[in-house]
Amino acid sequence: MRKGEIERIAGSVMSVSGIKDISIGEVVEVGEEGLIGEAIRIDESGKIFTVQVYETTSGIKPGEKVVATGRRLVAELGPGLLNSVFDGIGRPLEELIRLGGPLIGRGIKVNTLPRKAEWLFKPIVKPGTVVGEGDIIGEVDESPAIKHKIMVPIGVKGKVVAIEEGKFNVDEDIAKVRSDGEEVGLKMFQEWPVRVPRPSYVRLPLTMPLITGQRVIDTFFPVSKGGAACIPGGFGTGKTVMLHQLAKWSEAKVVVYIGCGERGNEMCEVLTDFPELKDPRTGRPLMERTILIANTSNMPVSAREASIYMGVTMGEYYRDMGYDVGLMADSTSRWAEALREISGRLEEMPVEQGYPAYLPDRVAEFYERAGRVKVLGRPEREGSLSLIGAVSPPGGDFNEPVTIHTLKFTGVFWALDAELAYSRHFPAIHWLKSYSLYSRIVSTGLSLAPSMESISQYSHKLIDWWRETFEGFPEYRTEALELLSSAAEIESIARIIGESALPDDQRLILLTSELLKEGFLRQAAYHEVDAFCEPEKQALMLRMIIDFYKKAHMLILNRVPIERIRELPQISRMIRVKEQEKGIVVIEGLMDEVMGQLDKIALEYKI
Repeated sequence: MRKGEIERIAGSVMSVSGIKDISIGEVVEVGEEGLIGEAIRIDESGKIFTVQVYETTSGIKPGEKVVATGRRLVAELGPGLLNSVFDGIGRPLEELIRLGGPLIGRGIKVNTLPRKAEWLFKPIVKPGTVVGEGDIIGEVDESPAIKHKIMVPIGVKGKVVAIEEGKFNVDEDIAKVRSDGEEVGLKMFQEWPVRVPRPSYVRLPLTMPLITGQRVIDTFFPVSKGGAACIPGGFGTGKTVMLHQLAKWSEAKVVVYIGCGERGNEMCEVLTDFPELKDPRTGRPLMERTILIANTSNMPVSAREASIYMGVTMGEYYRDMGYDVGLMADSTSRWAEALREISGRLEEMPVEQGYPAYLPDRVAEFYERAGRVKVLGRPEREGSLSLIGAVSPPGGDFNEPVTIHTLKFTGVFWALDAELAYSRHFPAIHWLKSYSLYSRIVSTGLSLAPSMESISQYSHKLIDWWRETFEGFPEYRTEALELLSSAAEIESIARIIGESALPDDQRLILLTSELLKEGFLRQAAYHEVDAFCEPEKQALMLRMIIDFYKKAHMLILNRVPIERIRELPQISRMIRVKEQEKGIVVIEGLMDEVMGQLDKIALEYKI
């Protein structure tokens, strides 16, 4: 046993001596209670190393022992992850509560996966089969929603000499493989260092949209399967509710939700609401395909820093099975604050607003683990991991370091606007401040981020998908964005001279903009019909509003007064049609009515 002792303590960071062969990332146990820590720095002499502890260090004093375990901080990956809630270092909260009470004690060592639970393993290969790393050798029904695929661990290959069907716990061997002349036992779980990305065969172009059912996202600012998105917004702008909506309605087969440094009451709401949510696709509890990681703001900052890596490693594991995985992190700002605090205790030179100089590298390290890949192993399969991170800029300032650096490494920017939120317009994604690099946006006078100039060759593919699925969609989308941009300029003039003083064609733009904002962009998260809008309905609603504008604009050019168009009763119905059941049929009928009424006006004015 390799032992050392504490030389110096600064909160969760301490200096330790007496273990010469320690390695970066090695897990240690601190003090009599065996608090869990990790070696993060070694001095040039090799005699003193620095440890960050994942539990509160109150009462720990210099001279206490430190034991090196020889292991790195790893995630246990196997059946039992779904429908569970873990802390930042992968310990199940239910088991922590059972052992230590509602106030989680220190030094409690709990396995991520339950060791007594038995799972029915069904092999899909036979003895004599040659297998390699990532090959699927069997399946387990982890939940009614997800079939858990047991894979050969990375680094193992050889001929299967024994495999059997039956009930096993995760510690028992389910198969034996002869590798390099030795028999290696395979279990239903494997371990992986959380700070190391899991390997894949090849990264694939991001050409398929991750349908979310949220109109402002899918139509205007889409994210692809395997993409990375950023949701910045000040207090009360709806970041958490947006993440809940994406977790519930997006096409991701498996959801990993990380509550990283959020307020306890918000995380409590997540923990109580998620088990009650019904999966809209199966009618069963949403938790059956969800992993929750809870690390509230009063928990140790070191564990908060680790929670992000723990969650993304679990997401990569299900990606490797061939599933589309969605990871929601709320919020990466709290994670960055943990980096800042640890850096300060390490006495590192601070840069922007006290953050460490390596903040951009850590942000990139996280978001670059997103992707759509062809995974290792047979049968051949593809999987994706989409990362969506909420950012909480102080005072809603999008120019602060975490937001700025996040924008460099994500392809979507959903800017939440406080004015929209305070006016009860949800989701409060501002259509002139947001952008998506996963879609080709041809704009006229629309202010977009400078990084739009560097769209890759694959960035056009999502619009190609929409174009192939719904004829003329890109043109409708572009015209809608241009109308919203023009309306913003006209509104600034109308505030000075009054709307009635504007020419009729500009007043028509304001009317159409109102239809887009109220009838299309605004979406009720808790409405039984409007909470999710399928792509077909989105495309039809957009077409209805833009066709109305084109026809009405022709009438305005032929001197039909705007009041004659505004008084049509169908206009108010166009705003409310999103809440109608059998929406596609109703929209098609309403479109015919609107076009018919405009044709009557044309006859009335002999156009």
